[in-house]
Amino acid sequence: MMIRKLAAGALAVLMGGTVAVVLSQPTPATAERRGVAPLVIGHRGASAHRPEHTLLSYEAAIAMGADYIEPDLVATKDHVLVARHENEISGTTDVSARTEFADRRTTKTIDGRQVTGWFTEDFTLAELRTLRAKERVPDLRPDNAAFDGLAGVPTFEEVVQLAQRHGVGVYPETKHPTYFDSIGLSLEEPLLEVLKEHRVRKVFIQSFETANLRDLRAKTRLPLIQLITQGGAPYDWAAAGDSRTYDDMVKPEGLRQVATYADGIGVDTRRVIPVDADGRLQQPTTLVADAHRRRLKVHVWTVRNENSQLPLDHRLGNPASPVYQRATGDVMGWLDRLLAEGVDGAFCDDPAMGRAVVARQTADPKL
Repeated sequence: MMIRKLAAGALAVLMGGTVAVVLSQPTPATAERRGVAPLVIGHRGASAHRPEHTLLSYEAAIAMGADYIEPDLVATKDHVLVARHENEISGTTDVSARTEFADRRTTKTIDGRQVTGWFTEDFTLAELRTLRAKERVPDLRPDNAAFDGLAGVPTFEEVVQLAQRHGVGVYPETKHPTYFDSIGLSLEEPLLEVLKEHRVRKVFIQSFETANLRDLRAKTRLPLIQLITQGGAPYDWAAAGDSRTYDDMVKPEGLRQVATYADGIGVDTRRVIPVDADGRLQQPTTLVADAHRRRLKVHVWTVRNENSQLPLDHRLGNPASPVYQRATGDVMGWLDRLLAEGVDGAFCDDPAMGRAVVARQTADPKL
């Protein structure tokens, strides 16, 4: 198993093209101190290398050594859960070019914000099956566009089956649960049904809202993760007129409340190591230690390859270059720094990068 993990870094080069990395000096063996290696979570699969939320992306993440693969879940008109980052799908499928669905374009209010486009809940699964997936950010990841049109929209069940065939976990996120409840397409019940049918135990269930996690806690003992952004508030709080924010949630009392229904938190990396207005790293916060005192796991998101997505301290290359923003920076050094803070796992767009860092930190010196 360790040899497979050590080989995963080389596989990233084979699967993703030329990947330049800088190996920083190893940090203290954080994982060894805890006795458990940090998890590598394939963010939307291996979205640095394949269009996100496709079986192609999940397969690549598994091959690169991910411990878990992450499907964001939304519902179809006939109440089937599918993997899309949002229920509006014009940016991730070819729906806007499909004349037979032109009349489905509409404007809706999702979590208090008006969104115009095509929405999964207006399509049956059979109709969604006719669409083809495409790269969401081709300007940032132009090589991924080579895979446009090759994959469809997978169901949650298909993602689970893929994970089980390869012995990895699944880390589903329920997207916009209050909204889907409001239109009679609750996400939690079909989610639990799929997990139960396939006897899934290697799983974390995550959400940015709180009420659905509390409801899930009453129905399952599977581990739940409260997601926390850098700003704002859970939509269910805002919709109920609750003035609390995510800033309140990361305070000791807020973490105590989270621990009553969740097993961990999934936080923006800036909650662990803040950045200033220029993007330079500041002194770490006490969040990891505070959460661990409440026996909450801490998973951070998202570790991305591109300079534009990294702290200024970990960008590489000539800023004057026209491709500087999308060039691969010091991803491994950045993840090293996060793991040194004691986080329990990281969502990685490039799971091979994550696997290489974790493997280096935990490798048996006899190998």
